[in-house]
Amino acid sequence: MADFSLKELEYWNERIEQIAVDSGLNFYNQEFEIINYEDMIGYESYVGMPSHYPHWSYGKSYERIKTLHKYNLTGLPYEMVINSNPCIAYLMKDNSLLVQILTIAHVYAHNDFFKNNRLFKQGTKAEYSVETFKNHANRIRDYISDPSIGYAKVEKILNAAHAVKLQTERIIDFRNKIEEKNKSKSALAENKSDFPNLEKYSQNEKKDDTEAGRQEIKIPEEPQEDILNFITEYGRLQDWEKDILSIVREEAQYFIPQIETKIMNEGWASFWHYTILTKLELPQSLHFEFLRKHNEVIRPLKSSINPYYIGFKIIENLYNTQGKDKIFEVRENERDQSFIRRYLTQELCGEMNLFEYIAAGNDYMISEVSDEEGWKQVRDTLCNTVGIGSIPTIKVIEWSPKENTLLLEHEFDGRELELSYAYETLKHLVDLWKGKVVLTTHLEEKKKNIACDEMKRISLYT
Repeated sequence: MADFSLKELEYWNERIEQIAVDSGLNFYNQEFEIINYEDMIGYESYVGMPSHYPHWSYGKSYERIKTLHKYNLTGLPYEMVINSNPCIAYLMKDNSLLVQILTIAHVYAHNDFFKNNRLFKQGTKAEYSVETFKNHANRIRDYISDPSIGYAKVEKILNAAHAVKLQTERIIDFRNKIEEKNKSKSALAENKSDFPNLEKYSQNEKKDDTEAGRQEIKIPEEPQEDILNFITEYGRLQDWEKDILSIVREEAQYFIPQIETKIMNEGWASFWHYTILTKLELPQSLHFEFLRKHNEVIRPLKSSINPYYIGFKIIENLYNTQGKDKIFEVRENERDQSFIRRYLTQELCGEMNLFEYIAAGNDYMISEVSDEEGWKQVRDTLCNTVGIGSIPTIKVIEWSPKENTLLLEHEFDGRELELSYAYETLKHLVDLWKGKVVLTTHLEEKKKNIACDEMKRISLYT
């Protein structure tokens, strides 16, 4: 049984919101929903959205989380916050009153981060988030219920699209660039009368837009990292297949800012829940639990990085050394990679006992520690493996229309591809491309090609 009433939650929420405003946080209107643990598992599996298109991977995630929770192998989040306007947050009703208070303060800070960080402002449109996901779900369900398409075909395209959904543009302001490009096109169309030969040139370009004509032009002219967009534009797909790719691509782009700012976002929320609760003048019966829960959230982990811990320590250090204005500036402009590179100091590396390790057979060996010589290497390795940096960069190099072969290249940075994943991913790409796909990479210090043909046969050659 919960040890709180809704009236108590309303009371603490009003106090927290006022302190957050007085502290300078600027957030969307906030809405809370109280749910049970099974609902939380469901929302966690479906990435928090009230509506999402059906796919077996979400069901698999639900069963996995539920099993781990059943056997006490993992805990559930105290809350889940959706980047939308108004901002939606789910609170677990089984939490204690103190955990609800801490979580509400944590939520307002996440809300502030969503509204003000440049990656979210440029890369997502919070006003339309929930409606967009609902629209996507309805379109997918329409294709499933269409007798000429059906579930199996939709699932096949979704499986393939999910395999490469993060192989998209990594420049966050892509939407601004697209809007500028469209505005330029509109302006050109409006002023067509000023260019008497424009229509003639357009017709000539259309006439040359044949397979033979395209062979004379390298496609793409420059390497392109947005694989789904390239396949949508040049692949031999039906309209409904292209629409599914556009749905998966748009949703991936919605989540990229969250992937790119995990450490900052959680550190920001942890810093402010701690700051706000110290100003709440909690009764003694709640204060000790507050300190214990806060330390549980930001405690260092033995075998992995705790984003709450690292983010909290860096922001706390910035606040203590450079002041409040500085942390708001950082919150607005940085992503995890730049945040760590600029503000993770040698002193913090030593205090957090950060080190770098490498695989040595079945064991691991420490390769760098955070001393005077090694801390920069530790910092740089962390920078290169956070956010999208943990995902290999694969670019479209060339399309050969005659053979319909798609040439890809792995941007090698010293980390080799996991071959079992590479093979399966290429098979999914063949399903989308409907032709041969060749990926160039580096293995064992040699340049090699991995090819997959339409029969899903894999070959590896130098």
